[in-house]
Amino acid sequence: MLEREVKLAVTPGFRLPDLDDIAAAVTTTPVDEQRLETVYYDTPDLRLARWGCTLRLRQGEGWTLKLPTTSEGPTLTRRELEFPGSGGHPPEAAVALVIAYVRRSTLVPVASLSTLRRRVQLKNREGVLLAEVVDDDVSVIQGLRVQNRFREVEVELRDPSAERLLEPILARLRGAGAGVKDQASKLVRALGARATAGPEVDPIPVSPTSTAGELARHMIAVSVASLLRHDPGVRLGDDPEDVHRARVATRRLRSQLRTFRGLLDQEWANALREDLRWLGAGLGGVRDRQVMSQRLRGRTTALIEDDGPLVAELADELRAESEEARGRLVLDMRSDRYIDLVERLVEASKTPALIGEAQQPAATGVPALARRDWKRLRKGVSRMPDAPADAQLHRVRILAKRVRYAAEAAVPVLGKTATRFAAAAAALQDVLGDHQDSVTAQRWLRDAGQGERAFVAGELCALEREAAAHDRAQWSKVWKNLDRKRLRRWMI
Repeated sequence: MLEREVKLAVTPGFRLPDLDDIAAAVTTTPVDEQRLETVYYDTPDLRLARWGCTLRLRQGEGWTLKLPTTSEGPTLTRRELEFPGSGGHPPEAAVALVIAYVRRSTLVPVASLSTLRRRVQLKNREGVLLAEVVDDDVSVIQGLRVQNRFREVEVELRDPSAERLLEPILARLRGAGAGVKDQASKLVRALGARATAGPEVDPIPVSPTSTAGELARHMIAVSVASLLRHDPGVRLGDDPEDVHRARVATRRLRSQLRTFRGLLDQEWANALREDLRWLGAGLGGVRDRQVMSQRLRGRTTALIEDDGPLVAELADELRAESEEARGRLVLDMRSDRYIDLVERLVEASKTPALIGEAQQPAATGVPALARRDWKRLRKGVSRMPDAPADAQLHRVRILAKRVRYAAEAAVPVLGKTATRFAAAAAALQDVLGDHQDSVTAQRWLRDAGQGERAFVAGELCALEREAAAHDRAQWSKVWKNLDRKRLRRWMI
């Protein structure tokens, strides 16, 4: 489930206010109290907490894993998963979701909390739970002693219709003396500075005065951090965006290791690129089918209503293929090869295998390295016939993607010029990417469109051909925009 909550700091004298009249058609339950005994588990160096995860065992409730957080408006949103069990060993299913963070370390108890919770529930007339407001008085236990204490108030939205209640509840709590938002987890508040340190992959700041090596280290760390941040979501499979982001991170890093190979030990960089190619292939097998399924569903409105069920059937088949591919990918991501790759990527984000040329200023060295990708792209486009084959357009897309990633890597030291150039390269990549998606969809539809589905598959194929023709007509215009001198002057 998705947990959506807001936390507020409170003083020791705070008392929960009356919430009975917070909104029409909403009732509140009497305040109830309960004692919660909780043990948090993490690696000795607190990797989970530093990535924004918590794994806890609560007496009488079992295990709970909360995955990295995101912000959606005023609330803190995170995935919350529950696992049965009461023993001192975290469940294998929970550990499997965070294995990219734990790897070959161990999970041990890192904090014991005893919480006196005062809770009020808000329900609608049908008895549906809309929100909970809890006042937690937390004691941090060290041995047989209370080492520290703190209080916090949480407002957790339990139903989508409860959004309208959030601001009135927060206003009532602040009127009773609650302070500003404090979204830190109980574990972080209990452990203090050690748990608030950055994750083990933390990009260093770079500026126009940085060296090329510092920029390379920054670039590697950005991609590795993105891959690891989305790793648990890939394993869960509840949001296609996780696969997409992990694939982009893998592609970007492979491309940039190629572009900036003049700064890196070749054997080291090539070995990383080879394993990233292996991982990228697995992610691509999932993502390509996700994209095709979404494309087909998006075509439904262009067909008559009677064809809708068959379009849905084809899209569902693609989704099933995607899930099968994700199952194979997750098995790969449990392998020693993947764990070894993550270990190497984490180390690469801290100490990449740089060579002497990495000491040159980034502002001059990086454009010289990126220029090779730009020249390959211009050469590839210049050789295109008037009616290029699909494979030729796909090749130009790959070259445009390399140029884009090179420009994005240079943004911290070259600023707006590189930003504009990267955006123009991304536009070319997008139009040719849409073309390739259409070509791939046509190929799949020709094989899948048999029996009573043949006619609908043919209709969809025709729509995809129209989309591909539109992209063919547009790509050269997008290329001219990229090739304008004011955008490429830093590449000359």
